[in-house]
Amino acid sequence: MIIVKNLSKKFDDDQILDSINMNVKKGSIYGIIGPNGAGKTTLLNHLAGVYKEDIGEIKINDQDIYENASAKQNMAYMQDEIYAYPQYTIKNMADFYKEMYTNWNEDRYNKLKEIFDINDKKRITKLSKGMKKQVAFCFALSKKPEILIMDEPIDGLDPIARKKLWNIVIDDVAKREMTVVISSHNLKELENMCDTILILDKGKSIIEKSIEALRTDVHKIQFVLKNQEQEEKLLKEINVINSEKSGSIRVVVVKGEWNEIEEKINKYNPVLLDRLNLTLEEVFIYEMEGQGYEIKNQTI
Repeated sequence: MIIVKNLSKKFDDDQILDSINMNVKKGSIYGIIGPNGAGKTTLLNHLAGVYKEDIGEIKINDQDIYENASAKQNMAYMQDEIYAYPQYTIKNMADFYKEMYTNWNEDRYNKLKEIFDINDKKRITKLSKGMKKQVAFCFALSKKPEILIMDEPIDGLDPIARKKLWNIVIDDVAKREMTVVISSHNLKELENMCDTILILDKGKSIIEKSIEALRTDVHKIQFVLKNQEQEEKLLKEINVINSEKSGSIRVVVVKGEWNEIEEKINKYNPVLLDRLNLTLEEVFIYEMEGQGYEIKNQTI
């Protein structure tokens, strides 16, 4: 569906993207996460055909996307900021999209307006950030896109609007096999939505894995061993990416196969051994610490 190979991009002397690879399957929801300045929006602009790659290639349904007007008819790009002429009302902008996109569906636009309680006589520039997001979403979904690209789609939305937005996205994925690519800092919501996650850092891809694979490859464990010597030996035998101790309880985040990790711990006959739930946000933080980010215990 969407294949990105060795994508690199510079602006002046700044390397913004460096050898990015992606594989997005049809009908899936693909999340892109990373710290500020990681290159997420630049990557989305390439996927939407706004930017041309310096090196590498992007294929969507086996077609190049840059300057490919026909391919863009089947795509909607919901950017972090909505752009409109200062004097335009929501209705003016909807009419503009209707002329631009052959698959615009007026009935769907009216239904989305109703769901989000949008008065399309209002000027877009006068709307709050949250209302602009809802309007942009209505425009994007009224085109009935095959591919929906979203940059921080829920930033500024209240919980009710977020729920409505995700319900519609999930419904379109289920009924029309719409493919969705989302960049967001709201990792809790992405964890519940996405099939696959890409972690970017400094323009490079750190991890591209399914949510299921992330959960089976990284584990949070608490244990108590009989003495310090056993604990030190064990920590050298397993791939620890984070370790903390509170009293006699050691809590570690470990990479690897769970059965192998459990076997190594059990040979020391632990007094306590529990496997704890690990969130996507925790995985992200530990991976960023592994890339050299100092996150914990920072004060001023």
